[in-house]
Amino acid sequence: MAIKKQYLKSKPVCKVTFSVPAKEAKNVAVVGSFNEWNTEATELKKLKNGTFKGTVDLPSESSYEFRYVVDGAYINDEQADAYAWNDFAAAENGVINL
Repeated sequence: MAIKKQYLKSKPVCKVTFSVPAKEAKNVAVVGSFNEWNTEATELKKLKNGTFKGTVDLPSESSYEFRYVVDGAYINDEQADAYAWNDFAAAENGVINL
């Protein structure tokens, strides 16, 4: 898994690209505080090499909790900037700091 951050000079926005290698998966999405944890809001596109990839424009100078949903299973990115306990999920979420 990988997270790439590209800050825009023209406005306070960061283009965040999420990549998840999941050749056997049918559906992968990224959910988080930036999309109301909606599993359909940010579905990642499957590339020919089996990696799912997608880019989200997020306001910079903020932190967001997130997780991936791979065929219905919630997983964290080991490259997250930090982790935060979430009582609702009874699990840790990844955190991305922009």
